[in-house]
Amino acid sequence: MAGGDQQATRETIEAVWRIESAKLVAACARIVRDLGVAEELAQDALVAALEQWPDEGIPCNPAAWLMAIGRRRAIDHVRRNDRHAHKLAELGAQAAVAPDDDPEADVDARLDGRVDDDLLRVVFTACHPVLPTTGRVALTLRLVGGLTTDEIARAYLLPRATAAQRIVRAKRTLAEARVPFEQPSPSELPERLASVLEVVYLVFNEGYAATSGDAVIRGDLCHEALRLGRILGELLSEEPEVHGLVALMELQASRLRARVDGAGRPVLLHDQNRAHWDQLLIRRGLAALARAEALGGALGPYGLQAAIAACHATARTHEETPWERIAALYDALAQVAPSPVVELNRAVALGRAFGPEAGLEIVDALADEPALARYHLLPSVRGDLLERLGRAADARAEFERAAELTQNARERELLLERAANCVR
Repeated sequence: MAGGDQQATRETIEAVWRIESAKLVAACARIVRDLGVAEELAQDALVAALEQWPDEGIPCNPAAWLMAIGRRRAIDHVRRNDRHAHKLAELGAQAAVAPDDDPEADVDARLDGRVDDDLLRVVFTACHPVLPTTGRVALTLRLVGGLTTDEIARAYLLPRATAAQRIVRAKRTLAEARVPFEQPSPSELPERLASVLEVVYLVFNEGYAATSGDAVIRGDLCHEALRLGRILGELLSEEPEVHGLVALMELQASRLRARVDGAGRPVLLHDQNRAHWDQLLIRRGLAALARAEALGGALGPYGLQAAIAACHATARTHEETPWERIAALYDALAQVAPSPVVELNRAVALGRAFGPEAGLEIVDALADEPALARYHLLPSVRGDLLERLGRAADARAEFERAAELTQNARERELLLERAANCVR
């Protein structure tokens, strides 16, 4: 095969892997009941593709080919494992489906439509509360997102060894805790679903407002979180908070192109060119929010934040932003999900709706909040309110303090620029 053809084949394999790896891991995990082993078996299938496709050509149904190889390896694994002899009997019928027959046969049909259930089990297992948040994020990106260890390390600006260690520890913790490979019971679902949604939103937020490094945004992380959210929306179509989270991410992602200028510097919301907002993502976000509302009941934390984002998305200009409605939505959010960060955002909304004094009162009440002691947005918001009150010297000090606290180089530049402008 010529060099160009080999490169094209490799790119095809990578694309298929990114799309299908989670389903493949899930199908293998249902057989071997171990996420770590399932991932190894899925990667064995990937290696087989890398070895065979360049010479034999890409099969007509690459996903089915990978699935057939992965399942065959999983069944072989069980067959070799004496401890799973009883499981082998259960799988006999499946194994008898002539694994050496045409591997491009309709494997999905042989899975009896359980792929989605398997995938949900992977999601809930990877986001199990027994894992630390960093472990949940890394394992979800690896198993559900299909990201390589190198990609996860780059996304979070970690040494590769650290990212690899998080993944290994997470899998080991799941094994040692004997976390079952299953969906949570209805009574466990709210807590477990909250953990899943938290992980997805953490990934999105790291992309939307990078906490460190030179870039303001990391679009790949936003897009990966959106992809995960949309998958969840398909799998858990009756859960309004899933649609609320999807709506929130779609609406926030619609502003990505306007969040930085041509030099990569951050652009504040009121200075953004709304013509650059992605109208397709706005429509998708509004549709997801409507689905959340149609399922009935009061909106949850993600649904409320999506409703706030919708206010911004549908305002034709910054001046037409319905700040009083946004303030009311933050009041509701503070009731269902109180936190210092929500209070800080509520201060911004009240400051816009009813004047900077109203916002400053809330911000000053947060001054001694331990959770915000190193949070650069506290002095940043206070600086903005003080600037609008005409207290330039005080505002300058707050912007300078915010610049000291942020770990993001571009954001630091903007804060120092705002501090300098306060002198004029």
